[in-house]
Amino acid sequence: MPIDIEELLGTRLLVQGNSGSGKSHLLRRLLEQSAGLVQQVVIDPEGDFASLADKFDHIVIDGAAHTAGEIEALARRVRQHRASVVLALEELEVEQQIRCAALFLTALFDAPREHWFPALVVVDEAQMFAPAAAGEMAEDTRRLTLSAMTNLMCRGRKRGLAGVVATQRLAKLAKNVAAEASNFLMGRTFLDIDMQRAADLLGMDRRQAERIRDLQRGQFLGLGPAISRRPVAVHVGAAQTGGKNAGAGLMPLPETGGDEMEALLHVELAREVQGPAPRHVAPKRNSATDLEQAILHRASQPPPPREDEVKDTAAPSTARPAPDQEPGEMSVGQIMDELARQDGATFRTPGILFREFLTSCRQHGVVSAHIDMIEFRRRFAFAVAGVDQLSSAARESLEALAQEVDEDVLAPYLAIAVAALHGCTKPDDDELARVYGSSSPGRVRRLLDHLERSNLIAVREDFAGERTISVLGLESIASD
Repeated sequence: MPIDIEELLGTRLLVQGNSGSGKSHLLRRLLEQSAGLVQQVVIDPEGDFASLADKFDHIVIDGAAHTAGEIEALARRVRQHRASVVLALEELEVEQQIRCAALFLTALFDAPREHWFPALVVVDEAQMFAPAAAGEMAEDTRRLTLSAMTNLMCRGRKRGLAGVVATQRLAKLAKNVAAEASNFLMGRTFLDIDMQRAADLLGMDRRQAERIRDLQRGQFLGLGPAISRRPVAVHVGAAQTGGKNAGAGLMPLPETGGDEMEALLHVELAREVQGPAPRHVAPKRNSATDLEQAILHRASQPPPPREDEVKDTAAPSTARPAPDQEPGEMSVGQIMDELARQDGATFRTPGILFREFLTSCRQHGVVSAHIDMIEFRRRFAFAVAGVDQLSSAARESLEALAQEVDEDVLAPYLAIAVAALHGCTKPDDDELARVYGSSSPGRVRRLLDHLERSNLIAVREDFAGERTISVLGLESIASD
């Protein structure tokens, strides 16, 4: 039974069938037979339709590899250039699949009028994207996806978008989405509620509805202006391409004895499940009042040098180097690096760290009266971030770039910059948390948001959660 594609563009199609009824095969056959006639856009949550690119001109868009803005921009270009695409979502979590597809469909719908070319928009597993009930997804995600699917099925025709939605269960699909289809292909189903809804859509009575239970794989009952004016049996022909589950069937089991199989299951099991190294746990901090902080700050201030100390530093001595040799700066840097390398150093308060720094300077006979709390915090941030590993030219340029960065976020900003200069797209999350002095992923995310709002960095995060960070102004340093 042929399907009138030109009629289908104005009347939309609903496909229903249990798992194994041949629903995806029907969609594949429809796409292959109309590939040269009309632009096609496939929302593919299971990765079943990527093989269309092997024999046809379809472009596979990996939803996990792009940000929300890029997905919307790609959808606009798809409409502009009339490209046939498959939006592959199998690498994403379910809610991220739903959000990605909703943004893509909305951008297709919102394309400018001059790009309203005819296109088939095929949505497999439509009950995910237009659920009848809220389920466990976030409310804003549900509103977003329902709006996108409703626009596609209700208002998409005037924009050239012909929705083809396929679902395993009609009872799980939002009624306002299903009701907008004028063509129906109903495959095998067993639940009474789904059979009754399918029979109602096909104009069949309860006795005739029993036929739906007896359908074989690849057999459907069709009705609609693009198919037939009365319910007819439709048998789906062979397809040129196959899904990733094509050819699945019985296979002989491996000829492996019980003892050998048990050994294969348990060999090096502990090593395989061994997780990453545990994060450093921040030491418990006692809450302190403003008065206690003020007292600590005052106690940490270095005492003014005595007259005899000034005289001692003026003459060469094995205990205190002469200032004209300028070893003090190097010694201060070494003490700072040693302090930065201590376990849990970044989790201690600046006042405590400053006091430890002054104590270490006195123990090594280093004069540090010219370093106050503000200067210490900046030097400590440079030491923690590993700026000393860079070349002298890169260090100087990075110091100039970090002049306007607040001391509270200077260390993680420098760590991101150092990682970028070493060719990394982003620092390790655990390392960034350690430098920031926090074991909370939420605080790290808020830190990145703050740095981005301050126009210090640019964060790109795709739907798979992969984050790439660029430091603004760093290109000139890298080119040098």
